[in-house]
Order: sequence, then C-alpha cells, then structure tokens
Amino acid sequence: MNVTYVKALADNYIWLLVEGEEVVVVDPGESQPVLDYLQAHSLELKAIWLTHNHADHTDGVQAIKANYPSCPVYGPQEVADWANYVLKDQDQFDLWQVPVTVHQTPGHTPGHLSFLVADCLFCGDALFSAGCGRVFTKDYQAAYESMQYFRSLDDAVKVYAGHEYTQTNLRFALSLDPHSSVLQAALEACNSRLKVGKASLPTTIGQERLINPFLMAKSLTEFRRFRDLRDDFS
Repeated sequence: MNVTYVKALADNYIWLLVEGEEVVVVDPGESQPVLDYLQAHSLELKAIWLTHNHADHTDGVQAIKANYPSCPVYGPQEVADWANYVLKDQDQFDLWQVPVTVHQTPGHTPGHLSFLVADCLFCGDALFSAGCGRVFTKDYQAAYESMQYFRSLDDAVKVYAGHEYTQTNLRFALSLDPHSSVLQAALEACNSRLKVGKASLPTTIGQERLINPFLMAKSLTEFRRFRDLRDDFS
C-alpha cells in the first residue's frame, strides 16, 4: 500500500491510499483534485473514509459520488448523511487484507474518528504535527483522552493529519520552550520542506512525543492551558 495526497482548499491534505489500481480517499474537502487524480492515474475508487463532520473534510463527497455512485463511504455517526457504513469506536475491517481499526478521538468534534491501517494513522483534525485540533466541543477531557490514545501507539506509526499546520504549531511550541534545540531543528526541517513545495507530513508518533506540547501535556489542566494559548496564537 502506498500513501500519497492531493492538496485542497487553503491547507488541506486529502490522503489517498493506493494499492494496485484501487484507491481509498480520506476526507475529500474538494472533489476536483480527487477526480483529476483518479483520471490521470486510471484508478478505481474503492472507498471514501470520513473522520468528522466539517465541510473542509466532506464537501467533495457529493460530486465524487456522482461520478462513482457505487463507492461506499465510511465514517462516524455525525457524517451519516453521506456514510452508508457508520463506524464506532473499536470497529475493525480489512483493506487489501490489512486490518483497519477505528478509534473514536473526540474533542475537535463529538464523534471524530481516526483510522489505523497497519502503521499508518489517518487522524483528520484530532492530531497535527506539533499540535491538535481546536476543541470546538469544549469537551477538553475527551480531547485529552484522545491524546492518551495517540500516546499509546508505537513510535513508528506514521501520522497523516488533515492540514498543513506544522510550521505555526512549531512556532507555538517554541513559544512555550524557546531554548529547545529539538524544536528548533524540527522547525528548520519543516521550513526546508515547505520551501521546495513538499509536505511536512507524515510525521511519526515518536517524533510527536518530542515536539508536540499537547501530546506531552502531563495533565488535563496543562493540556487545556496549552490549548487556550494556542487558540490565541498566530
């Protein structure tokens, strides 16, 4: 299985899982980049996976389905308007004979899900490189518990997040720990990749243990303090 992406909107990544001539599309916030990619590479659309119900992750579904009406859509209850397979925490299914485990990772939205496929994590807006999603639900306990799930994963797990927020997130992390050589090196590496048009993602859980203040937060109180500060950071 190969993982690639197409860009969408201002800073979204639509992740594509490719095996042979088949592809699974994750969180299509736009349709045209996906349709163009499928046509250019002569790929068959196997499925659409949705992590949560925000327009920048779902707006492409209708037009893609119009072109591929038999394509199944998987996602949480909050996207039941599009998903014909509604998933819940700990659901499992196979993709190309590889087990997929679904984990509920709420906080950003109430029903947010993440998909773990072998050593690849598709986590939407729950976890970013050096950051996490805004807690629109105001359920900081749930968001903190989602971080504990991510912390439980192996260091080698690759993290495919939904947005290119790494640069700003690392600047924020440095505002908390301005003398960190690890954070400074991570920001330099990120800047170098972005400068030549490459994505900063995927990251890994092991890397995030070193650079992500939300993953490193020692308590719910500290997590919420970091999140409040990040909400006002630009």
